[in-house]
Amino acid sequence: MNVETVTVGVPIRDLEQAVAWYRSAFDLGVPDVMPMDDLAEFDLGAFWLQLVVAPELAGREGISLNISVKDAGAERQNLIEKGLVVSDLQRFEGVVEFFALTDLDGNTIGFVTELA
Repeated sequence: MNVETVTVGVPIRDLEQAVAWYRSAFDLGVPDVMPMDDLAEFDLGAFWLQLVVAPELAGREGISLNISVKDAGAERQNLIEKGLVVSDLQRFEGVVEFFALTDLDGNTIGFVTELA
């Protein structure tokens, strides 16, 4: 198998509100693709973020999205300054630093920095 790209689908309740929230949280422009009325996709380089209207699944366990960043602490502070809900920064010496961001539908997005 030769994978060319990865798309991570995030179930949301309201497309307009979710697009605005993700644009603000991740400093994104308009969605790169909106192929259907209930779907928006952002090309984040390493993967595609797909917001899909699925109110029955929004905020429920099952989604697993972790984003590797250079400095989890700095990213956490940036999100706090935007007024967003984040967990405490956890540090596992010699392994990773990690925190989670919760979107307006209750989906959790992890941010991780590998420690060398």
